[in-house]
Amino acid sequence: MPFVIYAAPNFTENAVRFIGTLANLEGVRLGLVSQEPKEWLPSEVQSKLADFHRVADVFDAAQLEAAARALSARQGTIHRFLAAVEQAQEPVAEVREALGIAGMGVEAAKNFRDKGRMKNLLRSAGLPCARHQKVVSNKAAFEFAQANGFPLVVKPPDGAASQATYRATNEAELAHALSMNPPAEGNEVLLEEFITGTEHSFDTFSIAGKPVFHSLTHYYPNPLEAMREPWIQWQVVLPREVESPAFDDIKAAAFKTLDVLGMGTGMSHLEWFRRSDGSLAISEVAARPPGAQITTLLSRANDFDCVAAWGRLMIFDEFPVPERKYAVGAAFLRGMGQGRVQQVRGLEHISAEVRHLICDAKIPKHGQEKSKSYEGEGYIIVRHRETAVVQQALSHIVSTVRVVLG
Repeated sequence: MPFVIYAAPNFTENAVRFIGTLANLEGVRLGLVSQEPKEWLPSEVQSKLADFHRVADVFDAAQLEAAARALSARQGTIHRFLAAVEQAQEPVAEVREALGIAGMGVEAAKNFRDKGRMKNLLRSAGLPCARHQKVVSNKAAFEFAQANGFPLVVKPPDGAASQATYRATNEAELAHALSMNPPAEGNEVLLEEFITGTEHSFDTFSIAGKPVFHSLTHYYPNPLEAMREPWIQWQVVLPREVESPAFDDIKAAAFKTLDVLGMGTGMSHLEWFRRSDGSLAISEVAARPPGAQITTLLSRANDFDCVAAWGRLMIFDEFPVPERKYAVGAAFLRGMGQGRVQQVRGLEHISAEVRHLICDAKIPKHGQEKSKSYEGEGYIIVRHRETAVVQQALSHIVSTVRVVLG
């Protein structure tokens, strides 16, 4: 029975879901590395673990390697070393190479993690993406702005989930963004052309570099706008018509992107834009399962467990392709202002036409702190065989439900 290690910095709700799913996979012994004590996990998850090792910093490759060696000494050969968190991909790859564990290596991990390096590779391959530059000084940042114009996106080269990401429409806003993360040697800041258009994702399962399954989502509005306006109850829609000819161009571009960056076996999450003239632009790609409840949406759209499928893909190099049965969407419930949740208004007014479409929900609880995540304080997920019905249901939900903070 293969021994597999999974690295998770903290036991968030999503992390516990991944750990529990992997620990329950048939034919797998799971070892866990984390910064938090095992006792913080639910007892039913603890009991499924084959072993555990605590470290001070999951993102430190040396600590991860020491943990892996200690676990291997007790459990035997390590078959796979996995992580789902974006920031862990490169250090985990370093451990794989150091210990001869199969999986993505360091150079490919860097291609996916360093967004400046990524865009250089994509541009060299003739793939459409934003003009960009990594800078180590305010002077270089303003020179890029002068040469390329506003608006610009300012973010860390190895960012994730729109964290520490700002839109600058003039020199004052650029100066403010730079003050939040001052560029310097050893702390590069990535500047990008701000692409206007609709934003989407393209999610893929691949085996040995060959895509075997893909899906896509639409964001309403774009995530950066949702980050700038924390009261916006944004939506993610996963359409049923994933094989529509309207998506042939992004399908071809996405598959070429994965090949250029060195995707082997795994799941990838590519974000892209459709400009007003119909052309597309690739934003960035991550070599990991997506956030924003997309793994849940995939599970509901195809009637399978997306996280378990990812685990078996990574561990056994297998992926039985599921059938797309439904369109699915998520409405994220977010309160305006600061404080704790005082009440959730409007739930009783969700119409009967929408109520029966709900398949998952996390309703904000009284006293709950305002979330730091762009996912907000909760969500409602709906599904139906027709994409238009899902879109109408989500619009009804976000216009009816209000999270009151105070």
